[in-house]
Amino acid sequence: MNLEKIRIDGIPSILWGHASEKIIIAAHGSHSSKIDDCIWILAEEAVKRGYQVLSFDLPQHGERVYETDILMPDKCVRELKVMYNWAKVHAEQISLFGCSMGAYFQLLTFAEAEIDKVWFLSPVTDMERVIHNLMEYCNVSEEELRQRTIVENDLETLYYPYYEYVCAHPITKWPHRTCILRGEHDSMAEFAYVKAFSDRFGCELTEQKNGEHWFHTEEELAFFRNWISQRL
Repeated sequence: MNLEKIRIDGIPSILWGHASEKIIIAAHGSHSSKIDDCIWILAEEAVKRGYQVLSFDLPQHGERVYETDILMPDKCVRELKVMYNWAKVHAEQISLFGCSMGAYFQLLTFAEAEIDKVWFLSPVTDMERVIHNLMEYCNVSEEELRQRTIVENDLETLYYPYYEYVCAHPITKWPHRTCILRGEHDSMAEFAYVKAFSDRFGCELTEQKNGEHWFHTEEELAFFRNWISQRL
């Protein structure tokens, strides 16, 4: 596998495979990085089929863990646009791969863009629902969160400006050909919400029996490899 470490507008990135007219922009999930297992597998399968994969570290992830600013969706949207603009200069056809929150940021960014295909793994399709679940876990109301601004916990930090942004930017349009894979027991990308998204926008939805949100076991990753290889 040919890997080239580059910086795009200062953002640590990796190009997987050789130059191609087809690029997949890959966005990782929370507590992960541009070299996540699922991105390795995507790249191995995609390069065989003539793609090049472009992955990068989101703020506070990977080589950027030193950053202290709280991760905000609008910053991730800006950075995904940087990746898209770079890819448009180097390829004719742009596709997307997103995992978990990475998929959500792509939903925010690319509804109006020219995209060939999309593959989502354990996608957060309704971030407001995820935040409400976390608020319930922390036993804080919306008003309490607004007053406190930040609520630390052992899962994900709650940040009121993040919640405000999410509420102000609902996902109302997604015209791209999209295949989705989720685990049967995924408690973050809940079935009802992913199914509603899939039905609304005509996506193909696949579930792995007994799978969870984080695809990391040998069985889960083998299932993912087979799933993505059949859909590239």
